[in-house]
Amino acid sequence: MSMIKVENLTFSYPTSYDNVFENISFQIDTDWKLGFVGRNGRGKTTLLNLLLGKYEYSGKIISSVQFDYFPYPISDKSRMTEDILLEVCPLAEEWEFMRELSYLEVDEDVLWRPFEKLSYGEQTKVLLAALFLNEGHFLLIDEPTNHLDSIAREKVSAYLKKKKGFILVSHDRRFLDGCVDHILSLNRANIEVQSGNFSSWMVNFERQQEFELAQKERLQKDISRLQQSAKRTAVWSERVEASKKGAADKGYVGHKAAKMMKHSKVVEARQQKAIRQKSTLLKNMETADTLKIQPLEYHKDMLVSFSNVSVCYDGIQVCEPVSFKIRSGERVVIDGKNGSGKSSLLKLLLRQPIEHTGTITVGSDLVISYVPQDTSHLRGTLSEFAEGNGIDESLFKAILRKMDFERVQFEKNMEDFSGGQKKKVLIAKSLCEQAHLYVWDEPLNFIDVYSRIQIEQLILEFAPTMLLVEHDSAFTDAIATHIVKL
Repeated sequence: MSMIKVENLTFSYPTSYDNVFENISFQIDTDWKLGFVGRNGRGKTTLLNLLLGKYEYSGKIISSVQFDYFPYPISDKSRMTEDILLEVCPLAEEWEFMRELSYLEVDEDVLWRPFEKLSYGEQTKVLLAALFLNEGHFLLIDEPTNHLDSIAREKVSAYLKKKKGFILVSHDRRFLDGCVDHILSLNRANIEVQSGNFSSWMVNFERQQEFELAQKERLQKDISRLQQSAKRTAVWSERVEASKKGAADKGYVGHKAAKMMKHSKVVEARQQKAIRQKSTLLKNMETADTLKIQPLEYHKDMLVSFSNVSVCYDGIQVCEPVSFKIRSGERVVIDGKNGSGKSSLLKLLLRQPIEHTGTITVGSDLVISYVPQDTSHLRGTLSEFAEGNGIDESLFKAILRKMDFERVQFEKNMEDFSGGQKKKVLIAKSLCEQAHLYVWDEPLNFIDVYSRIQIEQLILEFAPTMLLVEHDSAFTDAIATHIVKL
C-alpha cells in the first residue's frame, strides 16, 4: 500500500489560453478501486495522461507505482492474441492468462486466434486480464464499457470488484456501483475523493448542493437585511450631523455620532462577511436544464413491423429470427450480445443494403430521425454541421448549451471534441428534427451521468416513439416499454 499524491497541479494545452486544471490537489491509496466521474470535456482523460507523464505541467505528481493504461495501444491487430498479451505482460505464464480469462468467462481458445477476429467485448476482457497481471502496477481504465453489451458489463464489473489498484472512468451507474469503493469526482471548481460507490457519492453530492443552496438563500436574506440597516444608519448619521448645529450639549451629540459610526462599521463588516461566505457556495453546482423534443404524430397506430427477421453475415444467420412491432408511443430496446446484429437491424429499417431473412414493413411516409453509433464522420464547426444537415442553428446550439457545452466549444472543430461531446452533437441534431420515429444506436456511449439522466427525463416527459440499442441497464429500465432479446 502506498499513496499517489497530486499537489497544486496546473495544466493547459499549448494551443489553449484556458487552464484545464488549476492548482488541484488530492491523494489516493494505491489499493483503492476508484470510479472517476465528471461532465464531458472536463479533462478526465487529460488527467490520466498527466499521470502517465505524457504532458508537461506545473505542480507535483508523486507516485511510487508504475501506471498502465486501458485501452492498450496495439499496432498490429492481425497478430495472435497470446503474443499481444505477452507484450502487455511479459512476465505472465500461459496458465495465468487462462485463469484470468476464466474469471471473465472467456473461452481460452481466444489466445490462439488473431486479435482482430475477437469481438470488441472479447478484446476488452483479454486486455484487462493481461494488464491486471502486471503486479504492482496501477491501472488507469478509460471508459471500458462503450463496446460491452449488458451481460459483458456485469461480468467485467464483477471481475473488477475482485481487483484493486485502479482508476475507472465510466458513466454507467450500475457498472460503477458494482466494482468501486471510492469516487474521484472532477467538479466545476475542484476535484474531490470520497469513500463509497457512485450511488452513495451522488446522494452526498446532492445533499451538499441542497445545503449550500439553503445557506445561500439565508445569506442573501441577511445581506438584504444588512443593506437596509446600513441605509437606516446612514439616515440617522445625517440627522445627528445636522443636530450638531446650534446644539447646547455638543459632547452628547458627538458621543451619539461616534456610537452611530461604530454601529455602521459593525453592520458593514457583517455584510462583507456574508458576501464572502455566499461567494464560496455552489461553485460545483451541476445544472441540467430540461430538454425538449417535438415528435410528429403518425396517422396509424403501427409504425414498423419486423417479421422473422435475422441478419446474415456471409450467408450465416447471426441470431435467431425476431418478430416485433413498434406502435405509437412505444420505446422498444433491442438487447443482445455484441455481434448479434443489433445495429444491423436498425440499419435495415433505414433501408441500408444488409443481407437478411424475413420481412420489415415500414409505414408510408414515415419520418425517421437516426443517431448512429459511430461519430468518426464529424468534421468542421457546429455551424457548418447545422447548415449541412438542414437544422436550425440557434435551436441546435441552445440544446448543446443545455447539455453542458461551453460557448467556446462553438468555435472549435468537432475533431477536437471529446467522445461524449461528439455523441451529444448527434443527439442534439436528432432533438432538432421532427420525426415519427427516433432510432438511436447506443446513444449514451461516452456521455456523462448528468446528461444520461437529462435524456431519461426528456423521453419520459415527451414519450416519443423510439427504437434503441443501449446497454446502460439503469437507463433502459427507466425508459423502455418493450425489450426485444436477440
